[in-house]
Amino acid sequence: MEFWLVRLFITACATALCYKLAPFGLHDLPAAGLGFLLAVVILLAELRLRRAEIGGLLGGALGTVLGMFAALLVTLVVSRTDQAEPSKSFLEYAALLAFAYLGLVLGSERGGELKVGSPVRIISGASPSPEPMKLLDTSVLIDGRIADVCEAHFLDGVLAVPQFVLHELQLVADSSDSLKRQRGRRGLEVLERMQKMPKVDVRILDQEPSQADDVDHKLVELARRLGAKIVTNDFNLNKVATVQGLAVLNVNQLANALKPVVLPGEPLRVLILREGKEPNQGVAYLNDGTMVVVDGGRRLINKSVDIQVTSVHQTTAGKMIFGRLDDRPDQPACMPRQAAAAVAGRGASIDTSRVDVPGRAGNGSRLREPPQIERCRGALFSEPDAD
Repeated sequence: MEFWLVRLFITACATALCYKLAPFGLHDLPAAGLGFLLAVVILLAELRLRRAEIGGLLGGALGTVLGMFAALLVTLVVSRTDQAEPSKSFLEYAALLAFAYLGLVLGSERGGELKVGSPVRIISGASPSPEPMKLLDTSVLIDGRIADVCEAHFLDGVLAVPQFVLHELQLVADSSDSLKRQRGRRGLEVLERMQKMPKVDVRILDQEPSQADDVDHKLVELARRLGAKIVTNDFNLNKVATVQGLAVLNVNQLANALKPVVLPGEPLRVLILREGKEPNQGVAYLNDGTMVVVDGGRRLINKSVDIQVTSVHQTTAGKMIFGRLDDRPDQPACMPRQAAAAVAGRGASIDTSRVDVPGRAGNGSRLREPPQIERCRGALFSEPDAD
């Protein structure tokens, strides 16, 4: 409502003003019609300018001013000619309209390239900040997870691969050892995959420091010279660069930071894969590769057990979880062996793949006492016979 009221008021004012002043010798209805036409032109220009960007508006205004200045120079030249006065007036007005229109159109089209903060930087004399650069190490290319991180848009700026890193990757790919050759080819494939990503800027740098000998020292020297960050998985390179005050992005640290948090006292179900270093210890792994050391799990190798987390330790290689078998005192006593044998005999028709689901039989029906059957699973299947 306010939109239409304001515009109706502007139209009425323009019509009444022209009707009262009678411009160009017009009177009554012709003068009022001229005022109404002028109001319509103003409203149409407003609707067009509402959709324009700030860069286009600034460019159009600047282009119009420059066009009028050019028209003024043409007018000074025309005024000194021997042409008749009507011809001079026509040339002056034509130059003014033409140059003003050309400046408006060209300035609006090229105004999108202007930045709002550009005048401030020009006045203050501040130079634009350099483009951030990250140097990729051979280890992070062979690892391959850097490509997934780039696809998730967690890395911006320029990802640079020095020529000596690419040469080392080529030597690994040409190695006589099949394992090293496979790792080198994987690194080259990861680099090619990153170069094909549309929003990732991967560059090959030809700069090579002459003072350093091995690749790690060359990478540190080049990062110091360019003020760049180092992306690596190498533990030693990470420490050397950090000691020298360089910023290092370690993909292993990123992966460890994204692992789910496990607190002491939480229950876990793991598969014991091998024995631990200490007596009576078993070792299991979570889906993300976190090592779980189970106290008393040596006799349960190749079995899935319920454990309770006792402590979590952060090491340089990642997190280590320590736990013990879940033998909480509120659990009911296990069933006698006769009942266990009866259940085992009846369980011939039960799908073994559904044992992990508490109280669910193979035909989908609920058992009468699921807690007792579930909590005594260790005694039924994993406890060795007394004989």
